[in-house]
Amino acid sequence: MRAVPLLAAVCLATSAAAQEATFTVKQMTPETALKAAQAALASCRKQGFQVTVAVTDRAGVAQIVLRDRFAGPHTVDTAINKAWTVVSFRQDTLAFAAATADPRHSGVRGIPRVVAVGGGVLVEAGGSILGAIGVSGAPGGEADDACAKAGVEAIRDDISF
Repeated sequence: MRAVPLLAAVCLATSAAAQEATFTVKQMTPETALKAAQAALASCRKQGFQVTVAVTDRAGVAQIVLRDRFAGPHTVDTAINKAWTVVSFRQDTLAFAAATADPRHSGVRGIPRVVAVGGGVLVEAGGSILGAIGVSGAPGGEADDACAKAGVEAIRDDISF
């Protein structure tokens, strides 16, 4: 007799789990990612900085990479990895750098691809993470960060929902 209520409970739990088996995500189009990258690159150029800009999707996969003609070769991987760090840890790299500066919290800095230097900025709208912008090559993380934020600002109206 106890098997019937147990079976009913299992069926209800299974039915609830089935309803949550998938979910919908918002993604930036390549055109939107390109617009953000171009705006970030233009912002740095106005200041005389030769940089690389990378825009990743919410999983940290590069959608767009733009390298200015005199940006150092290391800036390509660094820009991509800054954006990857942002989506991995769900925070801008300036904040991440500060949060992991204490040796007691710095262990994550040893993970491959983690970059704890400013220049990685989250792209989000409506409470959803859409991706990130990483900039590398300006003189310092704060300058990279400002250029990345210019990229986000350029698409703000496009991604609002």
